Amino acid sequence: MPQTDVVVFKDDDGSVPLLDWLDEQSSKVQDDMLARIERLAEKGYELRRPECDFLRDGIYELRKRRFNVNYRILYAFCGENAVMLSHGCTKEDKVPSKEIDKAISNLNKYKQNPDAHTYYEEHGQ
Repeated sequence: MPQTDVVVFKDDDGSVPLLDWLDEQSSKVQDDMLARIERLAEKGYELRRPECDFLRDGIYELRKRRFNVNYRILYAFCGENAVMLSHGCTKEDKVPSKEIDKAISNLNKYKQNPDAHTYYEEHGQ
């Protein structure tokens, strides 16, 4: 299976919800979630539970439990070998509908204008 391209969503105001969320997490959680993203890049559609799961309306979650906290990154596939990472959240039971709705909204923005809604890492700073 070919490598899956991973794109990080950038909002209209230039913020990057996933990176903002990751910055709020401990370094261990950041490392765990980055490892999940790497697995998604390697496996794409072949990645399965417990690492990921389908939620609804084309939205999936990368999953990690640490102690009693469930960490999630919501994402969607955009074509055969591309995935857009929307944002992260924590949950107790189910992923809240508002979080899934936010991911759907971000996906629609991305599909309308991929260049404007793709985060590109700045080099040389």
